[in-house]
Amino acid sequence: MRSIWVMLALVFSVIFSSASFAAHGDSAADQSVSYTPDITFTLRTAIAGGKLVFIGTTGEMADKLNPDLKVPEGAVVQINLVNGDGAMHDIAVPQFHAKSDQISGKGAATAIVFRANKNGEFEYLCTLPGHKAAGMVGKIIVGEPVAKDERQAPQIAHNPADVGAPVGKRKPKDVTIDLLTTEIEARLGDSSTYRFWTFNNKVPGPFVRVRVGDNVTVNVTNAKDSTHIHSVDFHAVTGPGGGAAVTQVPPGQTKSFSFKAMHPGLFVYHCATPMVAQHITNGMYGMILVEPEGGLPAVDKEFYVMQGELYTAEKHGASGLQEFSLEKMLDEKPEHVMFNGSMDALTKIYDMRSKVGDVVRIFFGVGGPNLTSSVHLIGEVFDRVYDQASLTSPPLTDVQTTLVPPGGATMLEFKTDYPGRYLLVDHALSRMEKGLAGFLTVEGEADHSIFHSTEGIDPNSGH
Repeated sequence: MRSIWVMLALVFSVIFSSASFAAHGDSAADQSVSYTPDITFTLRTAIAGGKLVFIGTTGEMADKLNPDLKVPEGAVVQINLVNGDGAMHDIAVPQFHAKSDQISGKGAATAIVFRANKNGEFEYLCTLPGHKAAGMVGKIIVGEPVAKDERQAPQIAHNPADVGAPVGKRKPKDVTIDLLTTEIEARLGDSSTYRFWTFNNKVPGPFVRVRVGDNVTVNVTNAKDSTHIHSVDFHAVTGPGGGAAVTQVPPGQTKSFSFKAMHPGLFVYHCATPMVAQHITNGMYGMILVEPEGGLPAVDKEFYVMQGELYTAEKHGASGLQEFSLEKMLDEKPEHVMFNGSMDALTKIYDMRSKVGDVVRIFFGVGGPNLTSSVHLIGEVFDRVYDQASLTSPPLTDVQTTLVPPGGATMLEFKTDYPGRYLLVDHALSRMEKGLAGFLTVEGEADHSIFHSTEGIDPNSGH
C-alpha cells in the first residue's frame, strides 16, 4: 500500500509543479517564485484513533500522524494533499496565506505552494469547521530551531479553586481590598504571549468575598512600570462610577474609596479608564461576592470562572507575542475567547475536580467586553441557577443552558452524580475553536442506573 502512495506522490509532484498551478504567497514579490518547489511534501487524509488526521506518505514521515514538516527559511514549499477517507477537506498554512481548494472523494488531490519567508513554527491545518479541533493540525518548522529562552512567560491564569473563605454567620465588619494594577507580557497559549493588563497579576482578578453590611475600603495602586492610567468600577458599589470616578490612578500612585455592601449578589468589577473596552479585554475584570446575612449554604466544591475575549492582529493559533487590534475590537471580532485568562487555563493548567455525590457551585461571570455567554456543562444539568446572580430570588431549577451578559454573572449549583470528564462551554460552540473550554473531572463509582453502555468512551467524540 505504501508503494501506491509513493507513486501517487511522484505523479502529483509533476502535476502540481506545472505552470498552470496557482502559487500562494503573502506579498507581491512572492508571485514571482518559481513553480518548481525547493521541497515537496505529500500528505493524505485519514481517520485514526477516533480523530481526523493528516498522514505522511514518504520518507521519514511515512505513516506518521500530523508529521512535523521541516523546511529551510526562504524555501519554496509545496504540500500535496490526497484524500484518503472520502470526506471533504482542504489544507492551509494561514501564516503564509496559503490555502488549497476543497476536495472530497477518495483519491481526489490538491496542493499549495508558498515561500517560507519567516523563521519559526507555524500550523498547517484543515480549515473546514471542526476539523482542526478533531485533529487535523500539524506543525511546519521553518529554519533552524531557535534556542528557547530559559525564562518562561509568567502565568496569569486564575486558579478556579481560589475562591476565598465563606463568610459564614459572622456579623458585618470592616474589610480592606488591595488591588495592584499591572501590565505584563504573559502566557496566552503554549507558543503565544500577550501583554495583559491585570488586577494582582491574575486574569480574572482576585475573587473578593464580603457580606451584606460590611464596610469595604478599596485601595487601588498602579504599578510604577505601567504605561497607562487604571481604575476600578465595582458593580456592587452605590456611588460615582462604582468607584471609578475617584480611582483614575497614574503609574506609581494609589487611590482609595470606601463603600457599604448594601445588596447581596455576585457582581463583576472591571477597570473603567477610557478606552474602557480595551482595559477590560486586556484582562482587567473580576468578581465580588456579597453574601447574604447568614452566608450561603455549604457545598462540597466551589469554583470561580470568568469568560473573556482578546482582539489580536494575529490570527488565532499564531505563535509569539500577540498584538492588540483596535479595529477588531470595534468590530467585535475576537481572535481568542477563553476562560480564566488563557487558552487552556481550565483544560491544561488547572483541572476542576469533584467526586460523585458532591454538590458543586460555580461562580460564573463574563468580563467581556462584548460577547454574551450561553454557559453549558456538557453531560450535566444545573440543579439550581441563580439567574443574573440574584441571591434573593428563587433559583431556576433543572436548567440546561443559561445566558450571562457582558458585565454580568450567575451562580450555578449541581450534584455530580456520575464519574467522567465534563466539558464547560459557551454553547455558541464555534468559540471552542478559539480556545473556550474547561474540564470538570468527576471521580468515583459509576451508577449504571444513571448511565450505562457497553461501548467504549471516546474522549474525542461529540463536542
